[in-house]
Amino acid sequence: MPLGVLKTARPRQWVKNVLVVAAPAAAGELFSRHAAVQLVLVFTLFTAAASAVYLINDARDADADRAHPTKCRRPVAAGQVPVPVAYAAGGLLAVLAPTTAAVLCTPLTAALLAAYVVMQLAYCVSLKHVLVVDLTIVTTGFLMRAMIGGLALGIPLSRWFLITTGFGALFMVSAKRYSEAVQMSAGPGRPGATRALLTEYTTGYLRFVWQLAAGVAVLAYCLWAMEEGGTANGGTLPWRQLSMAAFILAVLRYAVFADRGTAGEPEDVVLRDRALAVIGVVWVALYGLAVADW
Repeated sequence: MPLGVLKTARPRQWVKNVLVVAAPAAAGELFSRHAAVQLVLVFTLFTAAASAVYLINDARDADADRAHPTKCRRPVAAGQVPVPVAYAAGGLLAVLAPTTAAVLCTPLTAALLAAYVVMQLAYCVSLKHVLVVDLTIVTTGFLMRAMIGGLALGIPLSRWFLITTGFGALFMVSAKRYSEAVQMSAGPGRPGATRALLTEYTTGYLRFVWQLAAGVAVLAYCLWAMEEGGTANGGTLPWRQLSMAAFILAVLRYAVFADRGTAGEPEDVVLRDRALAVIGVVWVALYGLAVADW
C-alpha cells in the first residue's frame, strides 16, 4: 500500500515543480546558501501540495477509473490503496504544505500554496467540466510554480516574465488538449471518451488557442529580452537578446508536435525529442551568460 500511495502521488509529474527556480534563475539569485535552502524547501512543499491533489482526485474518481481501459490500473481504482487512505493522505498533505510554508517561508509563499491547493481541488470537483476555465486552471498551476520561487526569496517578478510564463504554459496545455482531441477523433472510440469536456471543444478552437498562446509567449519574451537594452554592465555580447533565437526555435519545434497531434505531457515532449532538448540547453546557456553578464 505505501508504494501504491507513492505511485498515486505521480512521481513523474514532480519534474514540473522545477519551475520554482524560474524566477530566481532569471534574476541570478540561485547561488547563495539561503536561496538554495529556500528553493529546495519550496520545491518539496509544492510537490506535497500537488501530490495531495492527485491523491484526492484519484479517490474521488475511483469508480469512473475502474471503467477506463488504462486508468483502471491506478492504485486506488485497482484496490491497492483504499479510498479512505487516499483521502486521508491527500488531506494531510493539503494541510501540511501551506502550514509548513507559513512557518518556514514567507506569508506570500504560504498564501500561494494554499490558493493552489484550493484551486486544484475545485478543479477536481467541478471546474474541470467548465469550458475554457479548465484550460485557465491548469495554466495557472504552471504560473504559480514559476512565481513561488520569486515570492519565497522576495524577488520582484517582471511583468514580461509572468506573461511569457503564463502564455507559454497555455501553449503547452492547449497543445496537449488539441492532441488528445485529434487522437480521440481519429481512434475507434467515441471522441472525448477519456476526457468528457473534449466533446465540447472543437479541434479548430484548440488549434486557435495554442497558436494564439505561442504568438503571445514569443512576443512577450522578445519584449522581456529587449527591455534589457544591449550589453548592460560591460557584457561582451547581448546574450539575453541572442537567447530569443533559441526560445523561438523551441516554440517552433514544440509546435511541430502540436500540429501533428502528438504533444502529450510537456515533460515527455521535451525529454523525448533530442533536437528540442539541445535547443533547450542552448537557451539555458545563453540566458545563463546573460544573467552572469559575461
